[in-house]
Amino acid sequence: MTATKSGAAVRPDAPDARGVRGARGVREALLAPARGLALTLLALIGSVTLFVLTVVSICLIVIGVGVFTTPPLLRLVRAHAGRRRLLAARWTQLRIPARYRPLPPDLRGGVTGQAERCTLLLKDPATWRDLQWLLTDMTAGAVLAVLPPALIAEGVFGLVLFAGVWQPIVEAGGPYWYAFVPVDSSATAALAALLGLGWLGVAYKGGHPLVRAHFRLSSALLAPGREAELEQRIDRLTATRHDAVDSSAAELRRIERDLHDGAQARLVAMGMDLGTVEALLEKDPARARDLLAKARQSSAEALSELRDLVRGIHPPVLAERGLGDAVKALALRLPVRTEVEAELPGRMDAPVESAAYFAVSESLANAVKHADADRVWVDLSYADGALRIAVTDNGKGGAVIGAGSGLSGVERRLGTFDGVLAVSSPAGGPTMVTMEIPCALS
Repeated sequence: MTATKSGAAVRPDAPDARGVRGARGVREALLAPARGLALTLLALIGSVTLFVLTVVSICLIVIGVGVFTTPPLLRLVRAHAGRRRLLAARWTQLRIPARYRPLPPDLRGGVTGQAERCTLLLKDPATWRDLQWLLTDMTAGAVLAVLPPALIAEGVFGLVLFAGVWQPIVEAGGPYWYAFVPVDSSATAALAALLGLGWLGVAYKGGHPLVRAHFRLSSALLAPGREAELEQRIDRLTATRHDAVDSSAAELRRIERDLHDGAQARLVAMGMDLGTVEALLEKDPARARDLLAKARQSSAEALSELRDLVRGIHPPVLAERGLGDAVKALALRLPVRTEVEAELPGRMDAPVESAAYFAVSESLANAVKHADADRVWVDLSYADGALRIAVTDNGKGGAVIGAGSGLSGVERRLGTFDGVLAVSSPAGGPTMVTMEIPCALS
């Protein structure tokens, strides 16, 4: 059963659902030839050009020239592969992971730094996977991609032959073989037309599967192998573990500082006031009453600070109502108009909920403080075993993930749970912060 926004339930096999799937299937079938043609051009122009230039550049490393030309060419190769990953996700919902080793931020400049950058790129296994993919993409990949438009062209030509084009062709050079049909009369032209209709039917039914096969071939080459993926996952978990330990230590220091400077100081002052009250109770009752009132006020302030501290550690609404309601409560306290859409069919584990909540909180705080936005949208959803969060504002843009920024802290927090963060923030806005955390729902 699938829940709608109104709370009703729709069966996946209901007529409306079947109609939507059917319309989507027709659309995919009709678009397959155009997509195949686009993929063919990308393979025969982009992949061929990049493969030749990159191989030549790598060969020129021995004389020093390739040290300067290889890194920018490899960046173009990665951008080309990234474009193919994007098309795979858009056209066939096939996600091809990108696992490139990050370059260290403290690379030196000059010739030495360029040589080090070139060496690091060539040591990355993903670089060689990209080159293998380029070679396959311009051969087998291009063949798979060109089949849908070729079938359409062949089918249309069969119908054109039947329309009378067969006569001048036969008069000029004898029978024309259309596939296995020798066209030399109206009857054989009719057979060619029937075969052309068959080719069009094959193109309609098989076009989208062929496009998907093209992307599956790309996925088999671009996606890291099991061993490489485990190695990179270990490296990532090691780094995020250190970040988690550092974050936990910083959080403990913050709690200790808040307790020491806030509630603890007020409780100490309240204790001193109560001691003074004991001494003045018989000598100066009026003064004692003033000190009691002051102690009562100090106790209320200490209680409020303790509540704020607890809310900063784990908000009660998060524990009681879940992530969606907690984010909605957070949005109500913001000085800008904030709309929250939450479609979560269950609860996550408490650590994941807490990490997601504070990641959203930090993203909203950045939108209020730095983006000059007057409207913010928050979307929370769950699909394919992952929690997806998008925080969008209509501010001035220019947000980046860098050292010292709040987004860096969000990235570290999500990394503890193998989550990822992506930021799209062109100059002038809008800014979209997208987060994804693999998790299970209760």
